Amino acid sequence: MGKVCSWEELETNLAPLRGKKKIVFTNGCFDLLHVGHVRYLQEAKSLGDILVVALNTDESVKLLKGPTRPVQNESDRAEILAALGCVDFTTLFSEQTPANIIQVVKPDILVKGGDWKIEQIVGADFVQSYGGKVYSLNFVDGKSTTNLIQKAKS
Repeated sequence: MGKVCSWEELETNLAPLRGKKKIVFTNGCFDLLHVGHVRYLQEAKSLGDILVVALNTDESVKLLKGPTRPVQNESDRAEILAALGCVDFTTLFSEQTPANIIQVVKPDILVKGGDWKIEQIVGADFVQSYGGKVYSLNFVDGKSTTNLIQKAKS
């Protein structure tokens, strides 16, 4: 099972792995975990050895998705993600973008879902500046938290 940790704990945990293991980073809200999320996270993990997921805090989800979101609170979302076999570390971030946590993690590989073009991915320039790779992974059509919420309402 993965671990939910602070940025400081994350730095400490990653330090001995740098140069020995390939670190993959992604971020998102992951409000209601669905098959699209699971496939995406499994694909992300397949690109390296360690998968770090930065999770938007409740307040940042509200700013991004509106006042009725998130459906699940940040500690529940973090625990659910950490329980997935493909996720090694989960941490929270409250900023508008993950730029600061990306600089802390300094991943070998940065990924986002296929609905993001590489030039739109926050942190891409930083990761590429030291030889890291950036990927836009497969998007699972029709699978989204918004769709789940709409289905539950009807």
